Amino acid sequence: MIGFVIFGIVIAALGLLVLFLVFPAVRRHPDRAMFDGKCIAHRGLHGGEENVPENSLKAFEIAAEKGYPIETDIHVTKDGRVAVFHDDDLKRMCGDERKPEELTLDELKAMKLAGTEQTIPSLEEVLALVDGRVPLLIEFKCTSLDVTKRLCEAAAPVLDAYEGKYAVQSFFPFVLRWYKKHRPKVMRGQLAEGFYKDAFPRQLAGALLFNALGRPDFVSYDRRNCRNIFFRLCTRLGAMPLGWTFRSKEELGKARKYYKGYIFENEETIR
Repeated sequence: MIGFVIFGIVIAALGLLVLFLVFPAVRRHPDRAMFDGKCIAHRGLHGGEENVPENSLKAFEIAAEKGYPIETDIHVTKDGRVAVFHDDDLKRMCGDERKPEELTLDELKAMKLAGTEQTIPSLEEVLALVDGRVPLLIEFKCTSLDVTKRLCEAAAPVLDAYEGKYAVQSFFPFVLRWYKKHRPKVMRGQLAEGFYKDAFPRQLAGALLFNALGRPDFVSYDRRNCRNIFFRLCTRLGAMPLGWTFRSKEELGKARKYYKGYIFENEETIR
């Protein structure tokens, strides 16, 4: 009998611990409405007949003209500036093996994207171009505490001066912790996916067990893992669910009931 009682206490304690770890922000951020029910252009509206490169000023201009909120990515540069670029290295988009963090902003801005005349823009250039016309969903690209600190400290003052709507997100939970401490009014989100086949500690990230660090207002989750029990628990507890990345009408149709915002790859997905 005593054994059953102890077992019950242990199970209850584990349940409470999971709730504590997964729990999102208690508040309902007033800026949630900017993504609620909206289709969000992944790295701008790129591709098409003109082969517009991702995360380029042209891709952002097309998305803004059509009224789509924009998802984009930022890195800190060698000289402490902020460049708008997705990958961890420059090989795929620019044919260079180096990482964005290893070059200055001027060096990055001189690089052509995917063989076009479009170049890597700065965060300031993107903000000036969009100019509040549509909301921005900005992913902070970092994998260490040092890069997190450098990127957050470089990007936050630039974003402070921006009068348009924006939210921040990252796979790295320490970005959210930094924003919770230093810019608590900014809406913040945890990026994640199932990570079922991944090694520790990425499994914990997929299970949203780092939420206690930054208490996200929303969760951007891989659309393929929409039935993940931890994702569903977190959204039931109040986090706004965003899904990524939709590439077809079929994918979008199947997942609509799980998400309130939809990060899409091309316009054919939502027409």
